[in-house]
Amino acid sequence: MIATFLRHSVNFLILQRSLIAQAIADYPVLAWFIPSLISGGMVFLSFWLMRRFAPETSGSGIPQVEGALDGVFTFRAFRVLPVKLFGGILSMGAGMVAGFEGPTIQMGSAIAKIVGSLAKTSQENIRILIAAGAGAGLTAAFNAPIAGILFITEEVRPKFESWTLAYRSVMVACVTATISARLFNGQTAFLKITQFERVSLSDLWMFGVLGIGLGVLGYGFNFFLFRALDWFRQLRGLPYRFTGLWVGSVIGFLIWLSPLVTASDQQVLTGSGEGAIFWSFNQEPPGYLLLFVLVVRFALVMFCYGSGAIGGIFAPMLSISTLFSLSMARELNSWFPDQIPQPAVFAVAGMGGLVAATVRAPLTAMMLTMELTDNYFIVLPLLVTCLFASISAHLLGGEPIYSVLLKRAYEKLQSIPQSDSV
Repeated sequence: MIATFLRHSVNFLILQRSLIAQAIADYPVLAWFIPSLISGGMVFLSFWLMRRFAPETSGSGIPQVEGALDGVFTFRAFRVLPVKLFGGILSMGAGMVAGFEGPTIQMGSAIAKIVGSLAKTSQENIRILIAAGAGAGLTAAFNAPIAGILFITEEVRPKFESWTLAYRSVMVACVTATISARLFNGQTAFLKITQFERVSLSDLWMFGVLGIGLGVLGYGFNFFLFRALDWFRQLRGLPYRFTGLWVGSVIGFLIWLSPLVTASDQQVLTGSGEGAIFWSFNQEPPGYLLLFVLVVRFALVMFCYGSGAIGGIFAPMLSISTLFSLSMARELNSWFPDQIPQPAVFAVAGMGGLVAATVRAPLTAMMLTMELTDNYFIVLPLLVTCLFASISAHLLGGEPIYSVLLKRAYEKLQSIPQSDSV
């Protein structure tokens, strides 16, 4: 219910902002200035809530959940839940390049912690509840219950006294989240795109090539994301105090600019990424425009997540990998026109590949992609893509993104004087 409320609230704000933009479209200066100011004000308020009441809600919140399960961080659930919810509505409603899954995972864990605290159960049971809430959060964001279960076992990897009890609890939470989310939103796939038939075995080598390309892209994604975090962390004075204002204003300006570039009424350059995915599938844009949007969205993920704004990175990664994979599919199709009857199948396989390369959780990435798109017949190309992407990123020396973020968050906590630490 919380995840549904978050998504509908964000969509409502996006719609209202769009109506305002349409109302002033005939006034050249106001047409870009007002949307920029509105987005800047919304993100500024989101940053104020986050910094004032719960700094641990910055970004996706997934490293903080993993830290709480490891006993590294204190989980202030009664603060995290409202700040993540309303801060996330403001930030993502402003058009920031961020996904719903990070907030829903952290809010799901917060709800679970609150339930456990009110029930006065044991600390071990509270830890199991937190893991179950995190799995339910991913499930609710993407309508993907099996991916939610795998996310806990493959990526979070908490240690429990009874894994049987924990595993069953995670399953119950993910199934319940799926049923309740589908009651509100229907039973269709999160991304309603083409459903593909089985891919010929003779074409599988191309998905290995795609996986290698996504592995290189994933290594670069993590590298630049950490550099962006470092750059924003060293800000002081007015640039730091008004981070939300100028970051949000840039996003607001790009929202105004996006239809002029792509001739689409969807959020292609900004937003979580669904608009960019549907645009690339339905509009069949020229190659140069596809690459332009890919570069812009890649840079904006670094810009938005690096700033510390509330939001996840799974959904933005899906859009980046889709654009990259479609570009690569077109190139391969020009070389081997008889071997790829459906080039768009590369885009679906690529969705899982980039997640596997960055998060280093290939099974979660594979199942998430199949459940997101209702494409269960492409399991073998997905496996090949995710495997090669994960291995390529590892050979380049990359580390799993959430492990590094957790380590950096812990080092930051250690640098704070004990009297000031959260």
